[in-house]
Amino acid sequence: MYVEQRELDDPELDDLLGAAFAELVTRYGAEGRSQVQPGATYLVAVVEGQAVGCAALQAATEDSGEVKRMYVRPAYRGRGLARALLKALEQTGRDRGYRSIRLTTGNRQPEAIALYESSGYAETPRYGKYVDQLWTHCYSKALS
Repeated sequence: MYVEQRELDDPELDDLLGAAFAELVTRYGAEGRSQVQPGATYLVAVVEGQAVGCAALQAATEDSGEVKRMYVRPAYRGRGLARALLKALEQTGRDRGYRSIRLTTGNRQPEAIALYESSGYAETPRYGKYVDQLWTHCYSKALS
């Protein structure tokens, strides 16, 4: 397994992003997804030549980033791929000079909550469009 950067027009990345959205719809309904900002960095986890997971990092503020589009295909879960993607996003953030990273997830994604908490992310007050979404959990982590 390895993690590499891909461009948004990459067909395998596009397929992963579509699968991620389809899964969110089954968990939360078709509420729409938040946009990823232009200039975000997309990473893909590759196993045996196949793209099986993705994640993105976008700027949140001048010195912080935000994780978006974290997803691993169900058949590949439980192998540490999401954790590897998260570590790669954190390194990308350090490389950009970010002091912290933030993210959001929902209460219908207990596996994501467990990953973030076990990776050193602390729950924070909801922010932005998530303030009134009681099912949303927001997290942040300082980067060293």
